[in-house]
Amino acid sequence: MKKTILLFLITLISGFIMQNMVSAAEIKFAQVADVHYMTENENGTRVLEKTIEDINAQDDLSFVVFTGDNIDSAKPHYLKEFVKIINKLDIPYYLVIGNHDVFKNGGLSKEKYIEIIHDNNFFYGPRKPNYVFKKNGFVFIIVDGAKEVIPGTIGYYKKDTLEWLDKNLVKYKNQPVVIMQHFPLIEPKPTRSHKTHEAEVYLDLLKKHDNVVALLSGHYHLNNEIMQDGIYHISTPSLIGDPHAYKIINIITTKEFSPMIYTELKEIEYNEK
Repeated sequence: MKKTILLFLITLISGFIMQNMVSAAEIKFAQVADVHYMTENENGTRVLEKTIEDINAQDDLSFVVFTGDNIDSAKPHYLKEFVKIINKLDIPYYLVIGNHDVFKNGGLSKEKYIEIIHDNNFFYGPRKPNYVFKKNGFVFIIVDGAKEVIPGTIGYYKKDTLEWLDKNLVKYKNQPVVIMQHFPLIEPKPTRSHKTHEAEVYLDLLKKHDNVVALLSGHYHLNNEIMQDGIYHISTPSLIGDPHAYKIINIITTKEFSPMIYTELKEIEYNEK
């Protein structure tokens, strides 16, 4: 009888351990924020090239996300050359649109922006500013808050965008979700010029769901990380800032335990001409 009980307990414990092992998910990727690429800025071009080299030298990275303001102003030739440089990455990349990236009346709408990316990278998948991709058991949701008619530094997440996000959070309710966007919901530094319009509406939406583990942003050119309502808000500084840096993010989830999120700021060193 005692042997039977002992065997049952061992089986139960082993099953619990195996269940957690099976449900564990891990992802490691890079975030590059606010490149502000310009063809005439030789130092900026070199920083971006060195960043690509540094990322290619890293182990176990699944992808790179560029979280907006990828170019300094909405000029098609800036975007074309930017894409040519990042095409040298050995791993897939994903792009978020920032307030510097588009200006519809100036000839670079969001539609045209995505068209130029596809013209210069046949393998780039996303066709819309808001999109979803999945890797290693995680769901990544890119949420667009940029204005293309009258661009500005205030983030604006439209009602239909938030409704789309809400539906996807329900759709993937049983999977860990990471949201990526340009404009943060929690300011790394209080300011009237860069804050997100009605951020509290967006934050209230997130409170309805328990599957969002992290939210990545840029825009402020500042490094900041804070946990709020179970979501790790990660803000990454600008690549053109001093020091030039990008971030490596590693997320591990295990059933019955809170997600473990590790970040590392990687500084890029080069000799300025």
